[in-house]
Amino acid sequence: MARSIREVAMNYLARREHSRWELEQKLAAKEYDADGIKLALDRLLDDGLLSDLRFAEAYTHARKQRGNGPLKIQSELKLRGVSDDIISRYLDCGAPIWHEVVKEVRCKRFGAGVPAEYEQRMRQARFLQQRGFTHEQISAAFKK
Repeated sequence: MARSIREVAMNYLARREHSRWELEQKLAAKEYDADGIKLALDRLLDDGLLSDLRFAEAYTHARKQRGNGPLKIQSELKLRGVSDDIISRYLDCGAPIWHEVVKEVRCKRFGAGVPAEYEQRMRQARFLQQRGFTHEQISAAFKK
């Protein structure tokens, strides 16, 4: 029995928030008609069931909880088709909360003490940089 595009899309949205682009890709992979997908997604947007802003908020919160920094989250949101306008409106890379997040991530991974050796500091800084934190945030993580 063939299910409608809207039913399949709502099934995806019932599990978690999706960006419009993500949902479009998933529906296209199921070989639905491109015009039908566009029409169904437009209706979901009009009904308030699909929102890139809500997706960006949920995604940012989840990634922040996992210890990812703003640069990595920003990059991942772009890969998922979220517009730069929505990203900049929701994700503030310079917000003071990121200083707390980077400190928590560093302490969880390496302990509370700040390393005295240069090599250890650089090792920790590289780890934090790979997690998507800015140089300013990484510097703040090493301050007592």
